[in-house]
Amino acid sequence: MRQLELLAPARDAQIGIAAIDCGADAVYIAGPQFGARQAAGNTIEDIRTLCNYAHRFGARIFVALNTILYDDELEAAYRQMLAVQDAGADAIIIQDMAVLKMALEGIGDFRKDFHIPLHASTQCAIRTPEQAAFLESAGFSRLILERELSLEQIKAIRSAVSCELEFFVHGALCVCYSGQCYLSEKIAGRSANRGSCIQACRSRYDLVDSEGRVLVKDKALLSLKDYNLRERMKELADAGITSFKIEGRLKNESYVRNVVRDYSIALDNIVGRYSSEYERGSFGKVTGGFIPDTRKTFNRGYTELFIDGKRGKWASMDAAKSMGEEIGQVTGLNKMKSEITVRFTGKDITLNNGDGFSFVAKDGIVAGFRGDVCTGNLIRCKAVPAIYPGARIYRNINAAFEKEIERKACTRVISATVSITFSKVEGLWKASVQALSEDGRKVYITADASDQTAGNYDRMYSMILGQISKSSGSYRFSIESINSTSGELPFMSAAALNGIRRQLAEEFDSLPCGKKDILLRKPGKVTKQLPQKDITYKTNISNHISEEFYREAGAEKIDKAYELQPIRNAELMRTKYCIRYELGLCPKYQGSKAPSQLFLLNNGQRFALHFDCKECEMTLTQV
Repeated sequence: MRQLELLAPARDAQIGIAAIDCGADAVYIAGPQFGARQAAGNTIEDIRTLCNYAHRFGARIFVALNTILYDDELEAAYRQMLAVQDAGADAIIIQDMAVLKMALEGIGDFRKDFHIPLHASTQCAIRTPEQAAFLESAGFSRLILERELSLEQIKAIRSAVSCELEFFVHGALCVCYSGQCYLSEKIAGRSANRGSCIQACRSRYDLVDSEGRVLVKDKALLSLKDYNLRERMKELADAGITSFKIEGRLKNESYVRNVVRDYSIALDNIVGRYSSEYERGSFGKVTGGFIPDTRKTFNRGYTELFIDGKRGKWASMDAAKSMGEEIGQVTGLNKMKSEITVRFTGKDITLNNGDGFSFVAKDGIVAGFRGDVCTGNLIRCKAVPAIYPGARIYRNINAAFEKEIERKACTRVISATVSITFSKVEGLWKASVQALSEDGRKVYITADASDQTAGNYDRMYSMILGQISKSSGSYRFSIESINSTSGELPFMSAAALNGIRRQLAEEFDSLPCGKKDILLRKPGKVTKQLPQKDITYKTNISNHISEEFYREAGAEKIDKAYELQPIRNAELMRTKYCIRYELGLCPKYQGSKAPSQLFLLNNGQRFALHFDCKECEMTLTQV
């Protein structure tokens, strides 16, 4: 039987705990430094707090240390590796092979016992069986695959390796192959590989031809819709994916709760239908809470990208930010444009005071406003100068839904069965209680029950059953058997029975929760052939230890990372996304006679687009 893991993002420990409560089997979070989201760092003590909470349910915490490192940062990175290990982290997510090498050898004379698994970050741009086999042979226990892969490509990688495979299923999409986008570095000197991407792919550009003719004006031409593979997880599992990853280490708690709950329910359904093949990667059942709906949370529209190996319309050119769900069209405005009448697109739309709305203005810019008072299909708000009759209105903040998420918190409990045997010794009743949790912990307690015998056996039996079969702490108890050596039962108060249940919970808490088996690997000598002997700037080598790793693996020529030595006319990005296809200009699939050369213009900067039709990929360089 194979485990399936729902992996959630966390900007901080509080969001991580919320993700666990909503059904995540694992959470990824950054430590104090060296995470690929510079604005999402956390203290070691916060990591420890989150680990302690997650481990109550056998859930795991992975710490992202996935930037490239400079030589003067290596020792600090190694110290952080040891610190997060001590805090209880279950794995570290890395991009820089210096971390892999330091895990085995330490750095200089500074060597400690580092033993937790390492996961190869999506920043490693893993998209071929040869790359995957090489990284597995180096000692990675898990590979986080490139987002742009198809099911068939995933199956090919699965057949080449035996380690765990992780794949993104929901959230924002980088337009470029991960770890190989240098557009932010080129424009602003802020490297995506150093955690400070400016998100240049969400900026607005003009598209022009070689004659200077403007084909598209002021659009987010590199911005993709968000990923949503909720309905494809069974196929991904069958293709060999173990971990289903939700993007969003900069997202708020409401977003994480909603998406995690939605995908956890979907994963439960898969495990329920195919229980002989799959099980969840942690313990506990989520009870209560809200009804999730990913249409009502941040999104740029959804796409399944290249999962079927086919091209589609993937762009969100009009809105690089969240538009939300479409609710209707403007049919009326007062003179001040502070009262807006909307014709709804569906029958079940209810507006709420405080809802947030967006629309595309006539100049192509996305504008937004807040509905102060919403009655029926009438929105009263502050004046919205750019609104016009016929505009399509979207709701990107559903105030009632946000309140429901906040008010109806999910509760996660581990099930435990209880057997009680009562015996009477010298006129006093004793209770011998045994409990077994779903993760395999066993506890035994004895308690003084009473000095009285119950007059009504059936009533007392029902009371014992009812009071013990409740929740205490993180546990939901159910009675497996109630026995008596004499055929009678003691008279016990509800408070006494509740005390037994609470004591069982305390005993369970004193024992570590069981963990399901994981594939552990230790970094070691590379046993597979390096896919290429010439290491280009795209491998992102930025320190001497990483360079040593590749030389030992057989590299003959090694270029430094782009961040260390910018290369003239370098390929700033390579992507499966194609602007020509999006605009109906593709000569391969759409039979169009596209202009021979296209350029993107933004704030005086000019970038050339190139089209590798054989590989069906687009590249971008600066002119």
